[in-house]
Amino acid sequence: MNPNQPNTLPPAYFDDVYRANADPWQFETSPYEREKYATTLAALPRPHYERAFEIGCSLGVLTEQLAPRCGHLLAIDVADAPLERARQRCAQLPQVELRLMRIPEEFPQGHFDLILVSEVGYYWSPEDLARATNLLLEALPSGGQLLLVHWTPPVHDYPLTGDEVHEFFLQKAEATGPLRHVHGQRQETYRLDLLEKR
Repeated sequence: MNPNQPNTLPPAYFDDVYRANADPWQFETSPYEREKYATTLAALPRPHYERAFEIGCSLGVLTEQLAPRCGHLLAIDVADAPLERARQRCAQLPQVELRLMRIPEEFPQGHFDLILVSEVGYYWSPEDLARATNLLLEALPSGGQLLLVHWTPPVHDYPLTGDEVHEFFLQKAEATGPLRHVHGQRQETYRLDLLEKR
């Protein structure tokens, strides 16, 4: 690994963030987040996904909204504190499974017809982003969809920007790549891209 490359943010970073503030990014209260969640769900072209995988579910606010469109939704996070809140929020949703898991060191078995990478890719180092991408591609069957949603302004703590994450995945959607770019949109401070496995 190139010593000049930034490292993936460790679980302890997120433990500290949630220790200082139970909802550090105002997922539960922010009008910005509410609008972004609505845009995220509206970007999904199918009414139902049999097996979905959400990486970085945090407090489970989006998980709860996505669940009615899923036969089974595996939602993971690297920190215990937000997962506890997510378990409470999704307690009445039997199709939701919540797990403590760190990608790319760990990865669930099986295939998913929807994988959501929302506000998490910029926490990975370039090397881990590449490793995670390979695992995600293996987990998507032909026709499976990958939805990316990320904040675009740079954050000094984060190894990557949202744009760098999206551009990395979009390289896989060039003519001979394993993905097809279905659609994308850019808002003032975030972007969204939907890709599909060829």
